[in-house]
Amino acid sequence: QVQLVESGGGLVQAGGSLRLSCAASGRTSSTYVMGWFRQAPGMEREFVAAISWRGTPYADSVKGRFTISRDNARNAVYLQMNSLKPEDTAVYYCALSLTDYMSAYANDYDYWGQGTQVTVSS
Repeated sequence: QVQLVESGGGLVQAGGSLRLSCAASGRTSSTYVMGWFRQAPGMEREFVAAISWRGTPYADSVKGRFTISRDNARNAVYLQMNSLKPEDTAVYYCALSLTDYMSAYANDYDYWGQGTQVTVSS
């Protein structure tokens, strides 16, 4: 069993920055893929970024603005979000896959956090 807890969301003006954190506990491994997804009201959950030893893919919409990183000693993953836009407004979810297979599909992830709200005002 794995537990994921996100933190760091909030309200920020367009052009600002936020750093999301996700703390993992339980049966974790540095080989597992960890990712960030987001879901805006009325929209499907969408991939933002993922990280494993294979690399760090990003959604095109956030490439160059967001950076995912990981601290295996702390069992944590982070999402640094810069140059935020109103369209980045969503609930952001941390996810973990019990494999090292990199995927942008939510169904490939086994555990999810409760989500943290990010609101970007114009």
